[in-house]
Amino acid sequence: MRSFLKDNALSLFFLVLFLLALAGQSVAGNADYNERQVAEGGAALSWAEYVTSSDFAVDVAENWQSEYLQFLLFIMATVWWVQRGSPESKEPGKEGTESDSDQQVGRHSEPDSPAWAKTTGLRLKLYSNSLGMTMGLIFLLSWLAQSLAGRAAYNAEQLARLQDPLSWWEYVGSADFWNRTLQNWQSEFLAVLSMVVLSVYLRQRGSPESKPVGAAHKATGVEG
Repeated sequence: MRSFLKDNALSLFFLVLFLLALAGQSVAGNADYNERQVAEGGAALSWAEYVTSSDFAVDVAENWQSEYLQFLLFIMATVWWVQRGSPESKEPGKEGTESDSDQQVGRHSEPDSPAWAKTTGLRLKLYSNSLGMTMGLIFLLSWLAQSLAGRAAYNAEQLARLQDPLSWWEYVGSADFWNRTLQNWQSEFLAVLSMVVLSVYLRQRGSPESKPVGAAHKATGVEG
């Protein structure tokens, strides 16, 4: 057990943080929702009712989809584009999908390489793009969940005001949907931009997200 905890400490750390933050969001969101409901003459919801409501679902899903879009775009962009001096980038001149030898696939695979990396054809093609495909699928599913939950929450407000509800197509083209979406996207893109550029000049000793403290600013693709 001690070995398992040590070998998986980073993922377990962020899993615990995720669960605590999600729980905190549910409690704070429930309180905020009930304050608004009471102020408008509506009925308050219990915690269980709130976490199964469309209001909570849309708040969660809109954050998830923006995070996975960020990862998807960063993964795909770093295949072809470089940032000289950033540890988040490949070295200039190595743009592209690289050779089979560089990627250790097919006849260039190692004894401990994943089984699908030792194959050729469709299986190798799928495995070679499995990370981006998975991130893209999660993004699309969470975006769909956001649109469905957002429409339900929006239409509940519309009906409370005695206004007509929107179809799914009308909602995904509405200002409410794109306001929710773009306010998350812009923050994610800014965070990636900051990490890529600041890591050229600043350091964090011992972190693989940083270059070695003494590395030159122009050193690219090296990790501390």
